[in-house]
Amino acid sequence: MKKWAAIVLLAIAEFVMVLDSTVMNVSISTIVRDLDTDIASMQMAITLYTLTMASFMLVGGKLGSIWGRKRALLLGCVVYAVGALITGLSPNVVTLVIGWSVIEGLGAALVIPAIAALVVTNYKGNDRIAAYAILGAMSGVAAAAGPLIGGSITTYLSWRYVFYGEVVIMAVVLLCSGRITDSDGGSKERIDVPSVLLSVGGFTLLVFGMLQSKTWGWITPLEIPEIHGLEIAPLGISLVSYLIVTGGILLKLFYDRQKKLEADGRNPLLKVSMLSISPLRSGLSVLSAQYVVTASIFFVIPVYLQTTLGYDALETGVEILPLSVALILFSIIGARLSGHWSPRRIVRLGQSLLILGATLLIGSISTEVRNAFFMIGMACIGGGLGSLASQLGNINMSAVPERDSAEVGGLQGVAQNIGSSLGTALIGSFLVASLTTTFIGDIQASTLPDTVKSYVQENTTSVSIVPVSEVSAYAASKGLSADEVTDVGTVYTESQIRAIKKSLVVVVVIGIFTLMVSKDITDEKRR
Repeated sequence: MKKWAAIVLLAIAEFVMVLDSTVMNVSISTIVRDLDTDIASMQMAITLYTLTMASFMLVGGKLGSIWGRKRALLLGCVVYAVGALITGLSPNVVTLVIGWSVIEGLGAALVIPAIAALVVTNYKGNDRIAAYAILGAMSGVAAAAGPLIGGSITTYLSWRYVFYGEVVIMAVVLLCSGRITDSDGGSKERIDVPSVLLSVGGFTLLVFGMLQSKTWGWITPLEIPEIHGLEIAPLGISLVSYLIVTGGILLKLFYDRQKKLEADGRNPLLKVSMLSISPLRSGLSVLSAQYVVTASIFFVIPVYLQTTLGYDALETGVEILPLSVALILFSIIGARLSGHWSPRRIVRLGQSLLILGATLLIGSISTEVRNAFFMIGMACIGGGLGSLASQLGNINMSAVPERDSAEVGGLQGVAQNIGSSLGTALIGSFLVASLTTTFIGDIQASTLPDTVKSYVQENTTSVSIVPVSEVSAYAASKGLSADEVTDVGTVYTESQIRAIKKSLVVVVVIGIFTLMVSKDITDEKRR
């Protein structure tokens, strides 16, 4: 058992990194009250946390190569613990943003690439496959169990105890870090500052644009941001388009600079020649695509359970439990199958299970949970995630020499964050657009008075995803009768159900598309 001590510590650190954002999502309303702030400020804090991680992940990976992976991990744990303590003690939202969104985000950008790289130095052969399976399982369980853990602690204690607990866990990792070995003591390389600026700027604009798309719209503005009363929508086009295009240009300049630095024998922030390695390129593509699907599921299902059905965070966590159990089981099964099946076959099994699970969920969506369909669907999704988790880390790391493992760890972090951001942005935008058109259409087809139909047609440009009770309360405030209020609530509920089903159809289509990006993963069985 002594040989597994390192992966246990690394998996615990990974668990905390993933848990953090899901815990905050279910604790928003409580934090808003405690810090006397508003929902918009909390949503911005969550967005900034994702931005910080995505923007500095490559830098964190490079620092791991320079300092040594273990040193980067330990320093990252210290930074993360400091941020968690500041967050737990926050008297206001500004302090929370500094502690959580910035300091914890920077700590995570050091820790996540180092975790992936340290598995390479601590394990070989089948042990490495098993270690990555454990790591992937812990990551998936953290994402699935986050609402349950966050809901429990927030309900019975305080959201602050989540962050105090993180401080304790980081302290345990630091105290037991002697169990983790690192064959690389670092190097005397220097970081190219222009590369850092281009990388951070490009990823910041790209990810921020994706995250804001469901609020501001992709091309046609849904909501126009203002600066000192001046609306920002050049040529009538959403600011999101400009952010994404500018981010893409900066990343192209970053890529060109890395290519030149590498050709000149100088020190690039990222060895872009690694991206010409087919198994690595395919592995990163599958990883990013997996997170697009995962983020979409974890956006749509909580909306269904909490907004449509009125479940609280605890009940939501219980409904998601089959996913967590299956994820752990299939992580173990995937690792065991590695001696008999090729990585591509196991990856495609995982992708197929994701597609099947999302398809089953479509059949389970109604005004009451159809438990058999829902549980089997969630279990299939968990099985898919577990199968993928058992393979992708090892596929990516095995594609490059050990000295490049920290940089590949950074690339994995970037792929995960971009996939998650894109998944949330795409499915969030689609769900709002589908809900809007469905609700307006259903109102027009209803037996409600013409005055109500005209009001909805003229005053509804975008329908928010809110509990039915809020829609009913709004309808009552406009002077509708009790029967009309009930009818509006019924129409809104049915519109939500249909919009959620359509969104899951999109997830299935994305899942089918992801099969295409796994073609270059090796089809040879491991010996």
